[in-house]
Amino acid sequence: MSSINTNVSSLLAQRILGQQNQSLTTSLERLSTGLRINRGSDDPAGLIASENLRAEKAAITAAIGNSERADQVVNIAEGGLVEVSNLLTELESLVDSTANDAGLSAEEKEANQLQIDSILQTIDRIANSTSFQGTKLLNGTFDYTLSGVTATEIDEAVVNAAKIPTGGDISVAVEVVTSAQTGAVFLSAGAGASVDLATQGTVTVELAGAKGVSQFTFTSGATLATTRDSINNFKDVTGVSASISSNILKLNSTEFGSDNFVSVKVIEGNNAIGLDANAYTAGTATTEGSTVKDSGRDATVNINGSNASVTGLTASLATPNLDVKLTLDTAFNSDGNTSSFNITGGGANFQLSPTLDLAGQVSLGLPSVTTANLGSNANGRLTTLKSGGTNNVVNGDRLQAQNIIRDAIKQTSQLRGRLGAFQKNTIAATTRSLGVALENTAAAESQIRDTDFASETATLTRSQILVQAATNVLAIANARPQTILQLLG
Repeated sequence: MSSINTNVSSLLAQRILGQQNQSLTTSLERLSTGLRINRGSDDPAGLIASENLRAEKAAITAAIGNSERADQVVNIAEGGLVEVSNLLTELESLVDSTANDAGLSAEEKEANQLQIDSILQTIDRIANSTSFQGTKLLNGTFDYTLSGVTATEIDEAVVNAAKIPTGGDISVAVEVVTSAQTGAVFLSAGAGASVDLATQGTVTVELAGAKGVSQFTFTSGATLATTRDSINNFKDVTGVSASISSNILKLNSTEFGSDNFVSVKVIEGNNAIGLDANAYTAGTATTEGSTVKDSGRDATVNINGSNASVTGLTASLATPNLDVKLTLDTAFNSDGNTSSFNITGGGANFQLSPTLDLAGQVSLGLPSVTTANLGSNANGRLTTLKSGGTNNVVNGDRLQAQNIIRDAIKQTSQLRGRLGAFQKNTIAATTRSLGVALENTAAAESQIRDTDFASETATLTRSQILVQAATNVLAIANARPQTILQLLG
């Protein structure tokens, strides 16, 4: 059919040209932006997937930044602890030097005490000035807060890490399954319950414990009380103490646990010296060269239903959600005893995961390292070494001062070790893992969203040719009605 009013060929050519122009425009947009998906209509499902991946990339990037920031915080805290450790070592040297009574004048002791006072003040200053963006790190700001700790049950509770749920707290339940024991040896003269240890002659015994060995000679007429006092005078040397039970001399290790023991060896004396471990047997006769040894026993303790690692009376439990160390009171050391307390807050919380949940959070306790906190409940605190304190080096207990300093050194070194492990095994490993996750997520998002230039340039060339062809065809279609005029002659 030949018609002028309706040029169907032209309409067809226009439609095809419009489609080719749209394809050309899409290719130009993709090549100019570098993105295959510029709007939802380009690929609805791909857009959803790529937006989710972009959100994950942002979260992973933030988590990497958090890890790097956590590393910087730990570095600053570690720097302060290094100085505290050096000062504690100097403190140990001063206390040991001052203990040389015969070789030091009163003025030298006073001078050493002045140095000790200066060191203690410096430790407090470091603890109160080590900070990150104004937040103090070593003054107890990030220590955990506990409630319900009964001093007659738990001597000391240290929380190294705890993931505390928002708006809640963590309950810690402690159960003594089996009690800890000291090493114990009974020593007596004769058959049963003689008061005099050496009524039949002189007896020499070698007494050994976890701390050392010493020999004791008891002559005829030495009472149990005299023998007890003689042994107790050297308990800091041997690690063995003596007591009287039913007219029998009882020797115990001064500490609980399998690492502590009592060993008694008869060096001289062929008389009826009774030796027995744990329970005295009346009439036991022991001659020269005989040795009896008994070791202590570690307690068996459950913390929150889990079997804790125990040394003597000190129990520790390390899980992903709770890392706690407890020292049981000796009065609480009985089978079946239970105690509990709550961790109500505190700790330095670092978000090292892209997902904001408790599993992605890492918590770390940073206790105070001031002189009022360094030391232990058993031996005392570092502040007692100051002038006028009970453990000052001029007229105080220097042996106790050394014990306190060693407790403080152990505390500081353990804290530095925990921080180092946190940096190496948590922060560094997490940063590497997040880096791999970011790389893979970016690759997945790029695969969906980015333009494949090789493919798209081929599409652009095709679209350009088709647009040119469609334009030429449209020109031919528009010229076609003019041929009808020839029918009019």
